[in-house]
Amino acid sequence: MEDQFVAFGVALLYLRRRRRRSVWVHEILQARQQLGEYHRLVQELRLDDDRFQRYFRLDREQFDNLLSKVGPRIARQDTSYRHAIEPAERLAICLRCGRSMKILYLIKYKAPIPHYKKFSDTMVDAQYCFRVVDVGSYGRTSDGGVMANSTFGQALRNGTLGLPQDALLPGAEHLGPQPHVFVADEAFPLRRDLMRPFPGQKLSSRQRIFNYRLSRARLIVENAFGILTAQWRMYRGVIEISPANVDACVKATCVLHNFLRRSTNSTRTPIPSAGDGEAAGLQEVTRVGSNNATREAIRVRENFMTYFSTEGAVPWQPVA
Repeated sequence: MEDQFVAFGVALLYLRRRRRRSVWVHEILQARQQLGEYHRLVQELRLDDDRFQRYFRLDREQFDNLLSKVGPRIARQDTSYRHAIEPAERLAICLRCGRSMKILYLIKYKAPIPHYKKFSDTMVDAQYCFRVVDVGSYGRTSDGGVMANSTFGQALRNGTLGLPQDALLPGAEHLGPQPHVFVADEAFPLRRDLMRPFPGQKLSSRQRIFNYRLSRARLIVENAFGILTAQWRMYRGVIEISPANVDACVKATCVLHNFLRRSTNSTRTPIPSAGDGEAAGLQEVTRVGSNNATREAIRVRENFMTYFSTEGAVPWQPVA
């Protein structure tokens, strides 16, 4: 019984000493709707299209279009204690959190353990839009394991991606129908539906032309990453957020990137040059698994090599 009285007295003492909130919103913040950044600066920026675009990385029409799509999901309810931040202001704050850097292959972040996460698989179309993005594999996982265990890699291996049927190359009916292929670099294995360059230095003229054409096609992917990272400054270096949230943040920037690409007729964001020194958090993708190719994959590459040096030759490629 005595112990109960002691516990009761301690509880009373704690409640008496506990500091009570005098106000729900500090008096400085109460003037936010008159003096706050969104209610003053952003409203003035709306009068200047160019400055608004540079501030948010998208123009007013794109901002309003995006707000109409996400506004109902990010809206909060007012209470008797305080007014909720309106969706437009929440979106403005979110868009101002991005920063930029160079071409992106691996994204590092600060964490209690020395690991990093990375883009394990990414597919980009001719309009610089991301069609497949697989993020979240830890650096301790081998690159071969990343490719094999990703959803995209498994679908590619099992033939369940729903790729178009083989088609004839323009003006090269004698080569027969050829498969639609993904373009990759030396880090990935040669497959019937995945083309990689010829390895080595002592290459024939046709092999060099094939590698050159493949490299030009891969520039679409490189430039897409350049546009993405120049658009969002969060990629300047190490992403200092929780590992649990980094995947969602990266995917969100990819979705916003596609939204901007599809809602504008011109590319306003410059592509960083290869000599830019702001990519401290980036690393090149290393070799992924075995590069032992099947005979069919080798045959497909040989057909494309022949095509690029004959019917499919273009004026700007090296001379055979």
